[in-house]
Amino acid sequence: MSVWSELTGQDAAIAVFRAAASASTRSGSRSVERSADGHGADERSAETAPDAAAGADPRTMTHSWLITGPPGSGRSNLAYAFATALIAGDPDGDEPTRIQVEARSHPDLHVLTTEGVIIKVADVRDIVKRSHYAPSVGRHRVIVVEDADRMTEQTSNVLLKELEEPPERTVWILCAPSEADLIPTIRSRVRSVRLQVPSVADVAELLVRRDGVDPVLAERAAREAQSHIGMAHRLATNEEARSRRAETLRLALGVRSSATAVMTASRLLEIAGDDAKAITELRDQEEREHALRSLGLAPGQAIPPALRSQIKALEDEQKRRATRSLRDGIDRILVDLASLYRDVLLLQLEAGVQLVNREIEPELRAAAASASPARSLATLDAIQLARTRIEGNVAPALALEAMLVSAIRRPGTERGAA
Repeated sequence: MSVWSELTGQDAAIAVFRAAASASTRSGSRSVERSADGHGADERSAETAPDAAAGADPRTMTHSWLITGPPGSGRSNLAYAFATALIAGDPDGDEPTRIQVEARSHPDLHVLTTEGVIIKVADVRDIVKRSHYAPSVGRHRVIVVEDADRMTEQTSNVLLKELEEPPERTVWILCAPSEADLIPTIRSRVRSVRLQVPSVADVAELLVRRDGVDPVLAERAAREAQSHIGMAHRLATNEEARSRRAETLRLALGVRSSATAVMTASRLLEIAGDDAKAITELRDQEEREHALRSLGLAPGQAIPPALRSQIKALEDEQKRRATRSLRDGIDRILVDLASLYRDVLLLQLEAGVQLVNREIEPELRAAAASASPARSLATLDAIQLARTRIEGNVAPALALEAMLVSAIRRPGTERGAA
């Protein structure tokens, strides 16, 4: 089975990476294409894939890549598939390498990611040291930076020095939502491949084929997740996640006054917290038990003073992860609300476009009749503003309250009125 088999909706990008892996195999070592200043790698988007695939040219391989695309488009999955092909020395990968890469246990793979808000400078310096090791068993040593957009400028400059003079047979693969999320000097030293949003049909087909999900449920999950692959999988396989999403939409449609906006904001925060807790709680417990076992401690045994600092470090890391998970949960709620008011606006404009939340179409039509299209547009703007404010560390409760005030709908209000 090809390493690319479980990816969906990214045929053009896959062609680029497969051609690069093939060129690397033929050339025996990487060949880096430089720009006129001697530093920057050629920038190539996924749309150029057919040419890349057709030209058997070692210049299609370079030492550093940037995969960009919207959340849920499969950036990291594509990065690991490419890593597998490079390490295996086979454009389609091989099963032993795929299993090790999937488990993040291959000696020639290093992953830089964060479960906090930012990637720390110390982590980048550590992985830069690792990048200078020769490959142990594979053709290349591959370093995947999953959250390159979470690097500060200082952290980015540490990585920049490494990208200027990369070690032989080491390949860097950076992932970020867009090229603008990285400093210009890093963008000039990587080859960029832009992913597209997969279609609802593609994501639904993947859920059916890979996860055995019922086709009807798969289509609904893919549609409600707006083609976000990870969220679609969660909605398709987790009843509680579906229930929380349904409650979120119901609460938003029930906002009738400033008072209910405040109460709804409070409840949305609780829902986001429950969602984040569901994701992190089990993992936290497993990590703690594993840490205690590795330190030679039995369950329930008191932690000796000499070992408390290690457990404290683990707890601090879990707290940082919980903070990020809560933010991600709030952002998921705002994305769902954006789909809700997008549907309302489409009904008001009689656009004839498929609704994301078509299972609640009667409620959407009632909301559309109780306000003007201008009001719906203002609500969509308020949702985006709330996302920006929360990203800028504004208190989530205040950001949600301000957003929900713009979402007030009063039954019986004339559509032409505000």
